[in-house]
Amino acid sequence: MQTLFVQYVSLILIILALVMLANKLRLAYPIVLVLGGLALSFTKAFSHVVIDPELIFFIFLPPLLYEAAWQTSWKEFWRWRRVITSFAFPIVILTSCVVAFASYLLIPGFTLALGFLLGGIVSPPDAISATTIMRQVKVPRSLVSIIEGESLLNDASSLVVFRFALVAVTTGQFYFSEAVGSFFLVIILGTLIGLVIGLIFYAIYMWLPTTPSIEVVLSLLAPYCMYYFAEHFHYSGVLAVVAGGLLLSNRRQNMLTYQGRVQSPNVWSTIGFVLNGLVFLLIGLQLPTITSQIKEVSLGQAIWYGLAISLVLIITRLLCSLGASLFTRFMKHFITVADPNPGWKIPIIFGWAGMRGVVSLAAALSVPLLLDKTHPFPYRDLILFITFIVILVTLVFQGMTMPWIIRKVNPEDRYTTIPESRQEIIIQKKMAMASLQFLEEQYSDQLPLNEHINNLYARLKLDLAFFNQELNESEDSKENSLKSFQRIYLEILQKQRDYLHQMNHRAEFDEDLIRKYLSLIDLEEMKVREKLLQELDV
Repeated sequence: MQTLFVQYVSLILIILALVMLANKLRLAYPIVLVLGGLALSFTKAFSHVVIDPELIFFIFLPPLLYEAAWQTSWKEFWRWRRVITSFAFPIVILTSCVVAFASYLLIPGFTLALGFLLGGIVSPPDAISATTIMRQVKVPRSLVSIIEGESLLNDASSLVVFRFALVAVTTGQFYFSEAVGSFFLVIILGTLIGLVIGLIFYAIYMWLPTTPSIEVVLSLLAPYCMYYFAEHFHYSGVLAVVAGGLLLSNRRQNMLTYQGRVQSPNVWSTIGFVLNGLVFLLIGLQLPTITSQIKEVSLGQAIWYGLAISLVLIITRLLCSLGASLFTRFMKHFITVADPNPGWKIPIIFGWAGMRGVVSLAAALSVPLLLDKTHPFPYRDLILFITFIVILVTLVFQGMTMPWIIRKVNPEDRYTTIPESRQEIIIQKKMAMASLQFLEEQYSDQLPLNEHINNLYARLKLDLAFFNQELNESEDSKENSLKSFQRIYLEILQKQRDYLHQMNHRAEFDEDLIRKYLSLIDLEEMKVREKLLQELDV
């Protein structure tokens, strides 16, 4: 047990080093982690590390899905619901069918049932790599929202296809009508279980005397409860976590204290970072184990099959993305659509963002070793190797070329009518105006009597005058004055921090209070530096 713990601590240290290297090289960290895992797999210390599919499905998947659901904008999700659901369900099923027939025609002895099994394994794209790349190269926010929304749902549909195909292979029977009914039952009841458990947790947040620490712990337990109960009754644990996560995310302002709303994102971002890092590194570490198990064909043939299936997946997704754009233009005559003229630029990028990830590898590893008590499962090793090649090709090849594709296509953000920087000033102006109006209407009699309220009123007036000036200034003038202000303000914050450290050496000042004000300075610096990053992005 101690050896295993030390090994995983070593893996986390390696992950940190590789992520820092990725940042230095300006590459998406999932690509560097997979390649780093491949390099480590040839070393004696890590060559025996094997992914347990149960570990991935139960330990890693629920929190990663929950964090993604928590970060998803329900407004954007609902706005692009038709695109998201079409790619998460019909397109995943269509992709599984294409892979099934392609592998049936390409691989000698491969049956259609095995083809559908492989299709269910490799059909769902993973959003982590794509969104990580898109944060480094500016793309429309709408595209990121669609990719994130698709990734929340497509794992569920692909795993259901995988489950039915696995039953067909092991039993030799497949009833289409029964499969369709079971498909919708698994999806609907999985969603309902997630919503019910989400409501239970919501009631706990609202009615019991929680603290910020308890709120964070409850948020860590929620995805596991949702996933476990759904899977226990053989329904979709993925959709249970997604539905429950979206429900609680949409109620966060009511159910969490302000301390919980500050602490939870920090805890979850750290947990998500470590889990994603381990997942991508473990993918690369599987190479020796997977390669050594191939028996049905030669290694060269297996690589050829993997490359061919990868090409089929890439072409299918691109055609589906462009086809969806044409279909939207046709349907705008009959229904209201979010974008009546998607064009070709966004669909090209969306089609290229089809990287596969750990869910595919975990599904392949969960294929049983034996078909029955005596016969081995047919082509299991080849399915596992093809899945690995698909993940490697889509992550590395598509991931490395994604920034170049985005720069060449140069998509326009046609859905944001007001620039983000201007939106921010308008929001702050509206908040200041609402606050001033409230003070004038409710506490006008206390303004001349209470010095603190009067100072607050004066500060709000100054803020409002500043925001009006920001909105009226020319862009060049505003940019120069803002950069100068940010630079000087950061210097002032550093001087305040230095002075607080000096005060901490004196016995009469409580260190906890000093730390409190240091934290406030850190929060203020974070706000200023986030604005600087936004300016650089623009």
